Amino acid sequence: MKVGMAYFCVVMIWSTTPLGIKWSNSSLSFTAAIASRIFFALCICLLLLAVLRRRLPLTRSDLRVYFAGVIGVFPNMLIVYWSARYIPSGLASVIFGLYPFMVGFFSYFILKENVFDWRRVLALGCALLGLGVVNIDQFNMGGNALYGALGMLSSTILFGLSSVWLKRIGANMDPLQQTSGVLLFAAPLFILSWCLFDGEVPQAIDQRSLIGISYLVICGSVLGGMLFFYVLKNCSVASVGVIMLITPIFSLCVGTLVDDEKFSLSTILGCGLIIFSLAIYQNLFKYAKKYLFSRWRFHGA
Repeated sequence: MKVGMAYFCVVMIWSTTPLGIKWSNSSLSFTAAIASRIFFALCICLLLLAVLRRRLPLTRSDLRVYFAGVIGVFPNMLIVYWSARYIPSGLASVIFGLYPFMVGFFSYFILKENVFDWRRVLALGCALLGLGVVNIDQFNMGGNALYGALGMLSSTILFGLSSVWLKRIGANMDPLQQTSGVLLFAAPLFILSWCLFDGEVPQAIDQRSLIGISYLVICGSVLGGMLFFYVLKNCSVASVGVIMLITPIFSLCVGTLVDDEKFSLSTILGCGLIIFSLAIYQNLFKYAKKYLFSRWRFHGA
């Protein structure tokens, strides 16, 4: 698969994943929903390895890669599922859009790359302002909504750390093997969490939960995981960060159209500030200006 097509698929999957998470929580506890997703995704990955006759590498260096990947899944996904119960899926995606800033922060310490020039410092300030506006609105909605927003922020930090660490040590591993290894070590942790915090087998599962879990197992974990590792392997971390500029916009639209999610004016303003800050961070306006100038010169000629 070409990198461009894989990149596009990751954008589409990540744009719809927050809504899938919200739906999967419809009739299940958040621990049961995520444990089911990870367990069935692991089964599919192991089946694919068997069909393709590939072994799961278990050398010391491979185990380091799996551990770095697990950080981006556990407790990260547990926090995401818990937070999704209290905030709209579109807002969750916008907060997760702060991922490029976390990547820049951890790149400084892990990759020894300083990506924060004056423009990106300005973007970070704008993003923090937007996050503050969003959280003030969540505070007015009640404590749980505020905790949900802060939970998504914590998830963003963990995923940024995992991505930068994987970029450093896991560049040469096959995406299917990498996904399978991460899920293999993450699945027992999620099952243990379900046993400790819930432990009850659901008596009935509604249609929304079934659709949400099925979509997240196949697209969110198996296909999305392999495509993300493939994109991370073939693109710079900064390029991967651009995904977070696109997905919040799609997620807001999907949540509004499909699930009739409502947003206050202050939430929309805060989301707009975060998306604007991401555009500054990725220098989108420079590329847009260059593109428009080249088009003007072409037509002028």
